Amino acid sequence: MKENVHPENYRLVVFKDTSCDYTFLTKSTVETTEVIKWDDGNEYPLCKIEISNKSHPFFTGKQNLVDTAGRIEKFNKKYDRK
Repeated sequence: MKENVHPENYRLVVFKDTSCDYTFLTKSTVETTEVIKWDDGNEYPLCKIEISNKSHPFFTGKQNLVDTAGRIEKFNKKYDRK
């Protein structure tokens, strides 16, 4: 194996899916400034993510409709609906 290729700062990190409040603990090298107290009483670095397997439509089988950039308003304006 090549030397000095792999990162050496692997540590336990808590990832939090902000869309459904799902958290999980795993090893990672992600840089973060926040910490969280985990179920075992220890504090771990916290990395907030927007989507995980608990909220992604492929894994849940549910489609989440999110109005980004005012799509409903654009549709209503285009078709003159009030």
